[in-house]
Amino acid sequence: MIGKEQNHNRWFATVPPDDCDHLLLCFPYSGCGASMYRQWPDRIGDTAVVPLQLPGRETRMGEAHYGTYENLAEQMTAELGPVLDRDFSVFGHCGAALAAFEFARRMASDDTRSPTTCFVSSQVAPDDGPYGRFLDMSEDELRVVVVNLLGLVTPTKRLVDFFVKVLVDDLAANKVYRPDRSTTDSFEIRAIGWSADVEIPHGLMDGWARWGRCTSLVLDGDHQAFVKAPGHLLDALQAGVEADTRAL
Repeated sequence: MIGKEQNHNRWFATVPPDDCDHLLLCFPYSGCGASMYRQWPDRIGDTAVVPLQLPGRETRMGEAHYGTYENLAEQMTAELGPVLDRDFSVFGHCGAALAAFEFARRMASDDTRSPTTCFVSSQVAPDDGPYGRFLDMSEDELRVVVVNLLGLVTPTKRLVDFFVKVLVDDLAANKVYRPDRSTTDSFEIRAIGWSADVEIPHGLMDGWARWGRCTSLVLDGDHQAFVKAPGHLLDALQAGVEADTRAL
C-alpha cells in the first residue's frame, strides 16, 4: 500500500486507510486548500476520501502557485502516478472540476493508472468556458469573497491579502484553460449539477457529453451545498464509483 511518508510529503492531506479499495481524490476549489473538505467523512463505503493539498496554500504556503491546470496535472502525474497503487476517482467543484478533469486526462494518457470516474460538480465543460461571475471581479470584490470563504470574524489584512492572491492566481488558471478537444473513454465523466445553483446553473453543463462517456445528474441544493457533504451527494458518489468499477 501507499507509504505514509509518500502521502504526507506534498499532495495528500490525510493518509488513506489500507482497508479501502478505492481513493476519491478531492480537489479544493478556487482560493481554498484541503481543509475545505473538513466536513466530509473519511470514507464513503469502501472509498477513502483524500483531500488534496495544492501548492501555494495551507501546509504548502511557501511553494509557488502551479500557474495552469496543465502544469498542475503534469506535477501531480509525475509524483502521484508512481505511488497510486489502487483504483481511484477524482472530484472537483466549480474551478476545481477543471483541475480534476485535466489531471484525469493526463493520468489516462500516460503509462500509469487511469481514474475510474471524474466527478465534475457545478462547472461548464472546458469549451463552454471560462464562465462565472468571480472571473470578472476586481481584487476589492474578491476580498469580500475571501472573507466569506474563510469565515473570519476579524480577518487581518495580511491574511486576507494572501488568500486574495491565491484566489486571483486560481482564477487566472481557469481563464486560460483551453484543452485540446480530444475525448477519452478511459474513465466516466459524471457531471453533477445543483437544482438551486445560481453561479453555474445546471442547464449549462450539458457540454461535458462532448468530452467522453458522460452521465449527468442534478442534486437538490445550491452552489455551496457540497461543502457539508450532504447524504444525497455521498450516495451519488458511491453509486457512481461502484457502477464504473463494475464496468471496468
